[in-house]
Amino acid sequence: MNRSGILGLSIGVAAVILGIIIEGGRVSFILQPAAAVIVFGGTFGATLLSFSAREIIDATASLKGVFFGKGEQPVGELVEELVSYSSISRKKGLISLEPFIEGIQQSFLKRMLGLAVDGMPPALLKEVMEEEITTDEEVNLRHAQVFETAGAVSPTIGIIGAVIGLIHVMQNLSEPSRLGQGIAVAFVATLYGVGAANLVLLPIAKKIRNSLYRKTQLNRIISEGIMGIQAGMHPHYLKERLLSMAEIKGKDNAA
Repeated sequence: MNRSGILGLSIGVAAVILGIIIEGGRVSFILQPAAAVIVFGGTFGATLLSFSAREIIDATASLKGVFFGKGEQPVGELVEELVSYSSISRKKGLISLEPFIEGIQQSFLKRMLGLAVDGMPPALLKEVMEEEITTDEEVNLRHAQVFETAGAVSPTIGIIGAVIGLIHVMQNLSEPSRLGQGIAVAFVATLYGVGAANLVLLPIAKKIRNSLYRKTQLNRIISEGIMGIQAGMHPHYLKERLLSMAEIKGKDNAA
């Protein structure tokens, strides 16, 4: 379970609710069905206009990884695993790694090392690994873009809801009993739009991008490690090479 995702969303929503209570308000004040229909329905419609239904469904399915996905394997642990396979391969041959493949947890490493053990030519194997890494990046970036688009239009739809609420107020100036509902819709619609964007949609997009960065880093280290194993590189040199890749990636991320 990805605790940071669930914890972050919970803290954000709880902070808003707590703020309302501290100000002496009631949570029921922000439960406006009309505002919810305008903002969430409008946001979904605008997003559906920008992407296909399949892309939205796939992006929604990716939420499972955001909130319940397992964390990526630590880089140091992955490097040690690859170096151990390199040592075994140099002593007993590449085919000696076959019994270890079933026990590998990392799916990309499991499949690509299996192809190496099966005798796929190095040039072809490198091409396959690069294509899979690139495809995975494109798919996950598309998921992030769906949430980024929804987060970008949500505040604007909230403003539209506010304008609708104010129009309702202006039309009922002669009926004071109906003014409250119009004003509530106006302000709550804005709250829904800005809150959904900044507490949920944009952070989810950022989470997907950050997870993709870490996954791509690990997959590129795996790719380089498998190529080194297949070429018979000395385990010590392979370890230094992989650790240097991890350090470079870390510096790029910090920048």
